[in-house]
Amino acid sequence: MTENAQQQPPAPATDLPTQYAPADVEGTLYERWVDKGYFAADAKSDKPAYTIVIPPPNVTGSLHLGHAFQHTLMDALTRRKRMQGYESLWLPGMDHAGIATQNKVEQQLAEEGKSRHDLGREEFVERVWQWKEEYGGRILGQMRRLGDGVDWDRERFTMDEGLSKAVLTIFKRLYEDELIYRAERIINWCPRCLTAISDIEVEYQEDAGELVSIRYGEGDDSLVVATTRAETMLGDTAVAVHPDDERYRHLIGKQIKLPLTDRTIPVVADTHVDPEFGTGAVKVTPAHDPNDFAIGQRHDLPSLTVMDEHGIITVHGPFLGLDRFEARSTIVGALREQGRIVAEKRPYVHSVGHCSRCKTTVEPRLSMQWWVKVGPLAQAAGDAVRDGRVKIHPAEMSKRYFDWVDNMHDWCISRQLWWGHRIPIWYGPDGEVVCVGPDEEPPGTEAEGWKQDPDVLDTWFSSGLWPFSTLGWPEQTPDLEKFYSTDVLLTGHDIIFFWVARMMMFGLYAMEGVAPFHTIALTGLVRDEFGKKMSKSNPNAVDPLDWMNAYGSDAVRFTLAKGANPGADVPIGEDWVQASRNFANKIWNATRFALMNGATVEGPLPEASKLSATDRWILARLNETVEQVDAYYEDFQFAKLSEALYHFAWDEVFDWYVELSKTTFQAGGEPAEVSKRVLGEVLDVTLRLLHPVIPFVTDTLWTTLTGGESLVIADWPGDSGFRDDAAEREIELVQQVVTEVRRFRADQGLQPGQRVPARLTLDGTALAPHEAAIRQLLRLQPEGEGFAATATLPVAGAEVALDLSGVIDVAAERKRLAKDLAAAEKEKAQATAKLGNEAFLAKAPDQVVDKIRGRLAKADEDIARIAAQLDRLPKA
Repeated sequence: MTENAQQQPPAPATDLPTQYAPADVEGTLYERWVDKGYFAADAKSDKPAYTIVIPPPNVTGSLHLGHAFQHTLMDALTRRKRMQGYESLWLPGMDHAGIATQNKVEQQLAEEGKSRHDLGREEFVERVWQWKEEYGGRILGQMRRLGDGVDWDRERFTMDEGLSKAVLTIFKRLYEDELIYRAERIINWCPRCLTAISDIEVEYQEDAGELVSIRYGEGDDSLVVATTRAETMLGDTAVAVHPDDERYRHLIGKQIKLPLTDRTIPVVADTHVDPEFGTGAVKVTPAHDPNDFAIGQRHDLPSLTVMDEHGIITVHGPFLGLDRFEARSTIVGALREQGRIVAEKRPYVHSVGHCSRCKTTVEPRLSMQWWVKVGPLAQAAGDAVRDGRVKIHPAEMSKRYFDWVDNMHDWCISRQLWWGHRIPIWYGPDGEVVCVGPDEEPPGTEAEGWKQDPDVLDTWFSSGLWPFSTLGWPEQTPDLEKFYSTDVLLTGHDIIFFWVARMMMFGLYAMEGVAPFHTIALTGLVRDEFGKKMSKSNPNAVDPLDWMNAYGSDAVRFTLAKGANPGADVPIGEDWVQASRNFANKIWNATRFALMNGATVEGPLPEASKLSATDRWILARLNETVEQVDAYYEDFQFAKLSEALYHFAWDEVFDWYVELSKTTFQAGGEPAEVSKRVLGEVLDVTLRLLHPVIPFVTDTLWTTLTGGESLVIADWPGDSGFRDDAAEREIELVQQVVTEVRRFRADQGLQPGQRVPARLTLDGTALAPHEAAIRQLLRLQPEGEGFAATATLPVAGAEVALDLSGVIDVAAERKRLAKDLAAAEKEKAQATAKLGNEAFLAKAPDQVVDKIRGRLAKADEDIARIAAQLDRLPKA
């Protein structure tokens, strides 16, 4: 019990409405938590720190089920640690989301008949800031609705003043350490967003295109190449073959004519070419393909760019000005007219890269860009996991992490946008290149011939600094000293490559080898109830606010937590949210009933000698549940801990302990007072255990039960060590009797509330003290005068004799069961005959045979069940 609970008497039960209405509770209660400062973390506190930084949602975003899922788990972790006595910081914020946000504002301008170029860079950026203030951060308000216990005083934005300083600082350090450089390389270019994008921002999908085989050269000095991008042949500067390929040895070093042009190109020998694939000859377009670029570098080939940033052809008269896809069909047509097309395959399904934001087909393009040299940074990121400084959970996800960091290519960090962190490089009139750090002045003015690089940094560059930039780095702040490194990064396995690896590289570099987090806890993705991916383009997408409005935030949270197995995808359907709403209602109604019957937290628990077996059983189960839940939390097993709490609360506390205790309450006296105190203790601890996952209903009930200030700042329950195996065995026998008799009653068609005369023979068993409770649970009347045992059930070492003569028509029931038995026996005979027919077994498909075996097994089960029911009925 908390000190508050001991000092203050419980509030009267009438404070609780007869029904739980989440809409009347959640909003007001959340604002009270915030106003009281419960979520504010103190860097000067002597408490041990526990830190989680939120994966910053895009400023363009709104709450979707994926957010709600991960936020529920992060909130549960931080709420529990706060209750355990930690200085718990969950730090919120948003990402400026360069491309996505710029696209939003450009769309807005397009509706006005304008483009960003009409405004100019400075005015356009100001327009984006205005958009951000007006529309951005909707998700932050929705987080309050979900119940996120974040420290709002520490909210950050990736382009606020402090984080911008961090970006400039780390850029300059990396630049001076020669880990940032500028080079002309093949990049992924989006002709719609008009910017470079990184490899991990490209989504590949199977597209139906065409594969054409084209003859280059003439006569014996000719060969055939195949391509899906015929338009790029205008930029070919060689054909490559394998040096050991006898078919082409005579051509190596020769010049052959490039069709449709007045150029000749060399045939080069390169071991990259697979002689077994296709014709064994490949066209080389260094400016428009990464593999061709590498071949070009090895053979000192020129790189000819043949299309502009919009994907428009820029060379060779007849095709000049055509869109790349239009040019593709036009060029194939021209080659066909010249007899150069050897073969055509259409449709040809192959993997094609698309921009992850606008879905436009990506164009590989030679471009001058800024790069991070990732080799040493990625090595450090891999080593931190290998040597145990950082744990990945579940451990099997480590392979995906290593597959990425061990094979990472240099990272293109420049973006041809206006919204974002401007690259802090200035170019002088005489070719000077100067990196300008924070608090430094540019080396000169535009009038003096100095210009800043026009590009901005990749969004992931700034969000990669998130675990330490949000705490005040590069300044040595009290927050940084107290809360870095963070304890857990909880995020989806789908952004290992985007975000997790970036944070690992930058954190280890900037913080002198100290990793940004101790544990990376990876989750799966939320899917619909059939396991299909949710998306706005499908009718299965769900706005979690709709479900919160209908069923309450606790119901949505509990449903998501119950599906959260580490690393696994999470199916969710509305029926499951309704079931969680019913659970919240059950907790409410049961607590209200308990309060009306005198459940209390006042005073110490009675000593064990005064406790009934039922009391000792529930206290033992309570402490076992505390131990179990703690273990599941430490292993990020949210689904298991939620299931454990659900079954303990609903099944053991409400359906068994409360029901078994009703006769004690009715009898009154000291046993009743003892059980009321035990019930109060069990509810107190159960509500504490449930609070991190379902905070609203539990806080409302707990403050009413205990008179305490709030569960948010209450103590997390500890395992007292109380165990009582004998009591557990005793109550298991009671449960066995009640369950078996209930099953028999249901088999006979009796209504749950229908009373039946019964004789209970319990003498000499552990069940004897529980006769009154058993009778009440089973609606069994005393046997009375004229009692005739028409059905006898031996169970758990005892005997329950029932008089059904005045309750059911035994003759009619026997007739009905006999009919059911005959049908089951007929089904068994038919299935047995088929399975005994060798000719049938030889011809029938395996699935048909398996189905018949299933029918036989079901028939056997039905026969045994019906025969047992008949045996229990009195003889006719």
